[in-house]
Amino acid sequence: MAADAAGLERQVMAAVKASAARGDPPLLQAAEAARCAREAAASTSCGLALAEALVANLCFAHNTGAMWKLLDQAMSSRLVHPLHTLALLTPRVVPNRRQQPEAYRLYLELLGRYAVAPVYPERMERKSMLAKSIDDAMQLAHRYGCQHLDFGHAIILFVLSLVEMLIDCILDDCGLLNISTDEHDNIYTKKNTNFDGKRQLDMGDEHRELLRRKNILMSIEAVEKATASKIAQVFLRLVYLNTPENFNSLLRKLQLIGALKSKNVLPAYNLLDSLTTNVQNVISTGYQLDRSRLLGVLVSTQPCSSSAFSIFGAGKGSCWVPFDMFMENAMDGRHLHAISSVEFLTELSKTLQVLNRATWQETFQALWISGLRLVQRGPEALEGPFPHLYSRLCMLLAIIPLSIATIVKEEADKLDGGMVSAIKGELVSSLQILVQFSGLLSPPPATVHFANTAARKAAVLSDLKSGNENFYGYSKYNSPIKAVGNMLHLIVEACIARNLVDTSAYFWPGYVVPLEESSRAQESSWSSLTDGSPLMELKDALMVTPASSVAELEKLYSFAVSGSEEEKLAASKVLCGASLLRGWNIQEHVVQMVLKLLSSFLPLDSRSDRRYVQHMPMLHALILGISSVDAVHILSMYGLVPEVAAMLMPLCEIFGSLPPSDHRSCNFEEASVYSVFSSAFLSLLRLWKFHRPPIENALSRHGVFVRSELSLDFLLLLRNSRSALKNLSNVSKSSILQFDPLFQKPVYIDSFPKLRAWYFQNQACIASTLSTVYNRPNVLHVANIILKIICHKVSTCPPCVQSVNPQSTSNSSMGSPPPGVKEDICQWPTLPAWEVLEAVPFVLEAVLTACAHGRLSSRDLITGSVMPMLPLPIAALISLSITVKMEEFSHLHGIIGQGIEICATSSSWPSMQIIGALWSQKVRRWHDFIILACSRSPFTRDNTAVAQLIRSCFTSFLGPSVDGHSCYVANRGVTNLLGKTLDERARLVVAPGFLYMRSCQLFPDNNFVCEEILKVVIERARTLANDCSSERPAHLRSDCMTLSDASSLVEQISSLAATMLCHAGGVNLIRLLYEHILPTLLLSAGEDKLGSAGHVCSLFEGYALAYVLLWSGASIWGVGETSPAYASIYTSKRQRIVDRHLEFMAKVMEGNIVLGCGETTWRSYVLCFVGLLVDFVPAWILEVKLETLQKLASGLRKWHKGDLALSLLERGGKKAVTSVVESLL
Repeated sequence: MAADAAGLERQVMAAVKASAARGDPPLLQAAEAARCAREAAASTSCGLALAEALVANLCFAHNTGAMWKLLDQAMSSRLVHPLHTLALLTPRVVPNRRQQPEAYRLYLELLGRYAVAPVYPERMERKSMLAKSIDDAMQLAHRYGCQHLDFGHAIILFVLSLVEMLIDCILDDCGLLNISTDEHDNIYTKKNTNFDGKRQLDMGDEHRELLRRKNILMSIEAVEKATASKIAQVFLRLVYLNTPENFNSLLRKLQLIGALKSKNVLPAYNLLDSLTTNVQNVISTGYQLDRSRLLGVLVSTQPCSSSAFSIFGAGKGSCWVPFDMFMENAMDGRHLHAISSVEFLTELSKTLQVLNRATWQETFQALWISGLRLVQRGPEALEGPFPHLYSRLCMLLAIIPLSIATIVKEEADKLDGGMVSAIKGELVSSLQILVQFSGLLSPPPATVHFANTAARKAAVLSDLKSGNENFYGYSKYNSPIKAVGNMLHLIVEACIARNLVDTSAYFWPGYVVPLEESSRAQESSWSSLTDGSPLMELKDALMVTPASSVAELEKLYSFAVSGSEEEKLAASKVLCGASLLRGWNIQEHVVQMVLKLLSSFLPLDSRSDRRYVQHMPMLHALILGISSVDAVHILSMYGLVPEVAAMLMPLCEIFGSLPPSDHRSCNFEEASVYSVFSSAFLSLLRLWKFHRPPIENALSRHGVFVRSELSLDFLLLLRNSRSALKNLSNVSKSSILQFDPLFQKPVYIDSFPKLRAWYFQNQACIASTLSTVYNRPNVLHVANIILKIICHKVSTCPPCVQSVNPQSTSNSSMGSPPPGVKEDICQWPTLPAWEVLEAVPFVLEAVLTACAHGRLSSRDLITGSVMPMLPLPIAALISLSITVKMEEFSHLHGIIGQGIEICATSSSWPSMQIIGALWSQKVRRWHDFIILACSRSPFTRDNTAVAQLIRSCFTSFLGPSVDGHSCYVANRGVTNLLGKTLDERARLVVAPGFLYMRSCQLFPDNNFVCEEILKVVIERARTLANDCSSERPAHLRSDCMTLSDASSLVEQISSLAATMLCHAGGVNLIRLLYEHILPTLLLSAGEDKLGSAGHVCSLFEGYALAYVLLWSGASIWGVGETSPAYASIYTSKRQRIVDRHLEFMAKVMEGNIVLGCGETTWRSYVLCFVGLLVDFVPAWILEVKLETLQKLASGLRKWHKGDLALSLLERGGKKAVTSVVESLL
């Protein structure tokens, strides 16, 4: 091969010399050389061979001006490929630029002319050969660590290499390259000391030195010109997006360029600044959705002169409404969540920060304000079995700080120390600005003491700094200083506890308002405990006072692990007391200690019953401690429902299999086999939707599940997948906590045969009636005993209903009792709990069948003086809830309430109103809670009521719409949507948004909900079009809304609509929206079809629908990479869903699908949605198939939207690099 190349070089040079001798111009000389190359080489590689022959002769055997002109003509006429020729010249000329300054200067001229030369249409085979030749010449794959370079990657790395090479040459020639330690130091900048080429252009040394200095300036001009090119910037952006480590190398070299200015080495400051700006633009410049071009065709963009629009000054704040609605939804204790609120709020914060184009200061400020509004809405005076004020304070003082801490840590991993300080500075600013919201900072009465304590702590340190006291004799607990605190003091303390801010916050202006107090404050009981005081003496005080530090918790935990039996029991109760509910600064540590202590008593690999019975008092205390409404809700907010379920399962299995020691007593407050089982079993039931069928029955008309409920199988799957994660550093600490190593093993329901048998029996009972044949006489025996006890209580119960027929439970023919039944029918059987539970369905079947056949009246089974006629299952549950002891009712309501709710919503009777009337007689102080619960009833069966509620939400948030135009009112926004605090005077006034959040998961048809929300969005979009259209009458045109105001309102409408959709149906409804509902809406024709209301309205329709779709997806899936725990539930299906929707778009643009909507609406929708993808969620585009992106880009080019098509392909990842390069060259 070397001999062939040398021969070709000689033949080419001979042909060139012969042509020159004839007096041919350079172009003809180049043509002769090309003819010679074609005769010697294959047709597919003759251009490559010619370039190699010409460059080999030029460097430097025939280094003449005429030869350079010939090469220029060959490149311009494409006899040789310019990029390949430059690749051959670079390693030969650049290292010898000082010995051959003339050659280097001519090389720079060619570089400036052909660095991004276009590639004419060629076969893929020739492009592959070109890429390989460029790679071989420049050693790109070796230099940038690539295994194989396709055409696109070869081109972009070639351009990057040229830019880096020129910068290295500049630095080297100015004496600065020696301070660079970059791994990509250019080998072409090294001097070639062995150069012995012939000098054809003989000049004096002084003149050559001057030429070398001019070459430095020319190098700066060349690299500045190259980086200013749009094509080069696109190529560099591809490097930045796909191999950021290579682009970062270029940025580090640019930092050295700044040293040239400081040393005054070169006068070309403007060019150096332009070079830096060009490279920085690669990062910051991308496609920006031009609203004025999209909407401004027939839309007035004149400035608004009416003061009526001044209320839009706060409009941007309304785009944070997802924060408020998420937090309010998290307060609904009826629906527990399998993922931590910290995880979800972290992803939501990152999403809204991107979608709102906000700084982190604005994002953190919105979080704090939403949390403060949540606390102010807290129904402190409202009693009932639901999460109270402490859960709302947990969100503000624990969940939000932990979410911010996660964000700060993630940013710290991506940025250097200076930028980390900057984001913490933004956090400080977001806290300091809260003093402007004095109305939200007033502490609820229950937190005044905590706020004052936090303020006193700050006042103490502030006073110490003033030198008024001896530091060593001073304590925040016995200080005579008194300070007035508010919610800001509690927030700051929560941030200090998590190292988000330091104690310098105590010295912010106006932070401390000290008041002198005559008597010292009482010393903390926790301080006494850490000082060595006996635990038993402090037990009562510790139960009602939360710990203030992790050290105090660790001291208590030591008693729970190694103390006496009495101390262990006391420590368990204290851990589950005030520290769990109100220890917001250290709550995540309390939760971990409680569950770690509980898991330590659960030898999952052992079947030893004795160990469980031995620790029965402590287990009973811990289970009761985590079983309260607030405690369960707090555990749910920390995402620990799967872990808690796995801990309760072995307790249910063991204690449900043991015979009771005292079957006559089942007091929840006393430790016994029955009480431990009952507490554990009822707590386990509350963690999943036990009343739902095994296959969810909420199917949409498209056959898609639109509601996802927690099941026991799913909880175990989620728990096991979390435990299997090996790299815990990538998972939020709040979602996976460290427990006993044995507890990290997988847990399967098959390990608990008794629980498994009941679980499948329960599913079978929900899905269908009981089997008519049952082959376990002992179960029927127990059922007969229970039935006789019930019948003994019912004086009118006929004898035929006092036993269960072992052959057929469906006809309830009652015969003589089975052998072994005691005569004392009031005697409760001393049986394990599982045996009783297994028999209960047969008892219910017998009673219900007897009622159905007229042998027994449902009134006979109901206790209560005046019981209206209710369906029997509801009546039985109501009877149970009314007769149970009051102190146990709150504990049982989570179970009974779900059963009543599912029965009532499935019945055509107005059952909930009757239920509310009966409950209010028993628990009068729950009156307001009962009214609120009953107010949800119409929305469980009536779509008309649901539609009216949806419209009320939009009206309260945006203001009313009258005659197709907006009517501006003062009361609107988040406060009007979700309501204010429920005070004594107006605590029954329920805001529509609050009612929606409490009812949305009970809506009968989520498909209808989605369609209705989209219908309202379209109506509002048309209203906005009317508000800002220049077609209005002349005397009203001065009141036209500006385009910026209209686009801001579209974002507000979209954020509200998306949030309502996400909370109504979650992941499955958003999937339905992308794959079915919205495509169907766009394909539908008719009088009210999209695009039928005029051109301007059509533009706004598409614009609004695109925003709703993007906000909905982003709110659920996130805008980028998410944590493993979050991705497993929410993000895993994003790729397929987005790809399908973009494929639908592409098919319509290709003409394969016929639209029903107007063309203007369709174009507006596509352009806006694709633009939003490019601007806000480029990570989604990475997941889309290349074929889909190419089809969509082709359609956009046909619409003359080449910039958008290019930006779309740019963000398609490594797979799309070649497509981008081919579209530009």
